[in-house]
Amino acid sequence: MVSTGPKPRRETHTVFNQAPPLVDYNLFSSDAVLCQAVEREGAGWALPRLTAFGEILGRQDVIALGFQANDNPPVLHTHDRCGNRIDEVKFHPAWHELMRIAVDNQVHNLPWCEAQNGAHVARAALLFLAGQNEAGHGCPISMTYAAVPTLRKQPEIAAEWLPRIQSRIYDSSFRPAAEKAGVLLGMAMTEKQGGSDVRANTTSAQPVKGGGPGKEYLVVGHKWFCSAPMNDAFLVLAQAPGGLSCFLMPRWTPDGVRNRIFIQRLKNKLGNRSNASSEVEFDGALAWLIGEEGRGVPTIIEMVNHTRLDCTLSSAALMRQALVQAVHHARHRSAFGRRLIEQPLMRSVLADLAIESEAATVLAMRLARAYDARQGDESEDFFRRIATAVAKYWVCKRAPYHVSECLECIGGNGYVEESIMPRLFRESPLNSIWEGSGNVICLDVLRAITTEPRCIESLLAEMEQASGANSILDRAIEELKAKLRTTIEESAARRLVELMALVLQGSLLARHAPPVVADAFCASRLGGDWGHAFGTLPPEDHTAILDRVLAT
Repeated sequence: MVSTGPKPRRETHTVFNQAPPLVDYNLFSSDAVLCQAVEREGAGWALPRLTAFGEILGRQDVIALGFQANDNPPVLHTHDRCGNRIDEVKFHPAWHELMRIAVDNQVHNLPWCEAQNGAHVARAALLFLAGQNEAGHGCPISMTYAAVPTLRKQPEIAAEWLPRIQSRIYDSSFRPAAEKAGVLLGMAMTEKQGGSDVRANTTSAQPVKGGGPGKEYLVVGHKWFCSAPMNDAFLVLAQAPGGLSCFLMPRWTPDGVRNRIFIQRLKNKLGNRSNASSEVEFDGALAWLIGEEGRGVPTIIEMVNHTRLDCTLSSAALMRQALVQAVHHARHRSAFGRRLIEQPLMRSVLADLAIESEAATVLAMRLARAYDARQGDESEDFFRRIATAVAKYWVCKRAPYHVSECLECIGGNGYVEESIMPRLFRESPLNSIWEGSGNVICLDVLRAITTEPRCIESLLAEMEQASGANSILDRAIEELKAKLRTTIEESAARRLVELMALVLQGSLLARHAPPVVADAFCASRLGGDWGHAFGTLPPEDHTAILDRVLAT
């Protein structure tokens, strides 16, 4: 009898010439640029904890958490089954595990708990690593870190909330802050009609019993973007009788009642999908004034500056992870008889991308050191004032172009969702928008130049520490000085800020990077020996540059 059962399956092909997943590696110890920056900028004492954190984030199971959190975005539940308002956001367990890891490692509070010099640098490196694994959960972590300087402007409020922020326990329960093991903070500044123009806000705040700093107000209005609405409290801008003011608004009132904060919807965003961003209404929500009435922007500005630092770090982190993925792929993939990493044109592209990533990392970590400056160090204060805006503008602007080119290095495999590259690319435009879009940031630089000349003095002093190291850099510094001696038109602000950023990056590389990196950066970015796309560096051997990308 002839068998009619299924015939044996024939092997049609064998999978080969594919790069293995980049897993089970140490994100910190494999990054020579970051390791050197941490020591140089004063946080060498944190190397063991950064190494341990880098090992955790590089594990296959922890990398998988980022995919799971983005594949299962948060869901808003406005009502319970009986019709009662609850306004709760539910997250996938992967999100909560990412948050637990970040809070346990003090990405949200290290400088406010650690008295050692370099604490902001150490914390910056922690955020830089966490942002490579999954960027969305960095939003509530960043805002909690950044809220502390603003809270300290109202001592009695700081005394109540800082001990909760200093906890290393992630408590995701939705209950009054006094009952929780740890808290997280968010912010709600912008409105439909104003956006970046927060002075156009219409949300109002009326005093309950006379008002004043640290006193209770009832807030009525809306916010177009309330970041991380599941957090325990928010810094909110609203119009008090004395003008635009800053308030702390908790999710629960002191008597254990849900505050009158109503989440209207979650934003359906291009990227950052694991994180919840919302539109909210305040219908007599209870809040406490921080600082004086009418001083809302000056009161909240330190929170804004700290989140701008984090924007710079987060964009640099995206660039680093995209570069690592591209180089890893090129080391394992062959075409036309050679591995991609051996092919001259690909090496030129990867080296160009590596230089851009290194420049972003070095600038971000130098900026973090400025936040570690001892009280009374005016030079660092003025440097921080202008360098925060310059770095935030340029590094965040470069990220989308950089990540896009890294994705192209991988090709079609980089374009599918199983790869991390689409997530990195969707995330890449965010930081240029958050906490001040490009135009807002450039206008801030012009304002700093006009109102406080010592900002420019401090910035130039930083740049001139590299004088004589590279002739192209020396000429660029003189060009910048000449521009600053003229009247800067508003329409030319972007061109000026770009030059400031490139000269600052070039000066840092000239002092701290190998000559092959610094010289290639200065020749291409400052000397004009560059095309309009990555991969157009001056012809030379790029081995030394590429060897710095993934240390073994």
